[in-house]
Amino acid sequence: MRPPRFEGPPRSEGPPQFEGPPRFEGSSRFEGPLRFEALGDSLTEGVGDPVGDGAWRGWAALLADGLAEEPVGFTNLAVSGSQTRDVLERQLPAALELRPDLVSVVVGVNDTLRCTFDIRAVAARLDQVYASCTEQGAVLLTACLPDPGTMLGLPGALANPLARRQRAVNTVVHALSERYEALHLHACEGEWTTDRALWSADRLHPGERGHRQLALRFHTLLAERGLATGPAPSPEPEFPVPTTSASLWWLAMAGTGWAARRCTDLLPQLLTLAADELRHRARGTSARLDLRASAAVSAALGALSVTEQADAA
Repeated sequence: MRPPRFEGPPRSEGPPQFEGPPRFEGSSRFEGPLRFEALGDSLTEGVGDPVGDGAWRGWAALLADGLAEEPVGFTNLAVSGSQTRDVLERQLPAALELRPDLVSVVVGVNDTLRCTFDIRAVAARLDQVYASCTEQGAVLLTACLPDPGTMLGLPGALANPLARRQRAVNTVVHALSERYEALHLHACEGEWTTDRALWSADRLHPGERGHRQLALRFHTLLAERGLATGPAPSPEPEFPVPTTSASLWWLAMAGTGWAARRCTDLLPQLLTLAADELRHRARGTSARLDLRASAAVSAALGALSVTEQADAA
């Protein structure tokens, strides 16, 4: 069964257009017991939505509860810190073994936070993941996300390079979501990114309210196409908001380790990128950096088009 077509938001980039898979035909409902597999990083793992004893719940589990009236088979394969390589090499094979009807793939932010960031490699990996899921007949859920530099409130010279990387990832996700007719959630901007009540203390992960918003918006996409027949997730939190002391304790324990890893990995390169940003700003040539990033995205998607044509020959 092929997923229905979803027209995503307009894109600022101009990537090559793909010949997509055949249009969805037949019944819009899943047949038999539904199987949902969630792939991704800490966002899908549920970080920011604690349910006690150190466990996380998150938007994917909330969505699973509302997919059908009867019980749904659900496995959350997402792991904190995962990059697109981890999803392709570790999570995808495990998901495909379970023969899912629905697969969510929300990943890419961690790729932007590594000194090894390569948009061409990110695009190639996502293309393989999306293709494998849809070739097996699964409906695909995707999302584009806000850039971490803005969410953390970093100074412009540091935030802009990260924003440029995240825009590149989002452009690739938009293009490939259209190619594989995924149900795509445009979550990279809007009021939900600026509403402090929806985010956890680290400013990188939604709190319970934010996870519920993601679950509700994904449920709406599915329900509009007759693919979610259970009750929509409630937007109201089930648990009290963590106290300030609890949030600070969590930041001290988890955030310190995260910062240390980024300082040894991304920070040296980010400082170089920031210096380049400041030089271009002083010369009035900042637009060149955007053009360079756009060209890299177009080349990445163009390489996929060439590969597809070669495979079809």
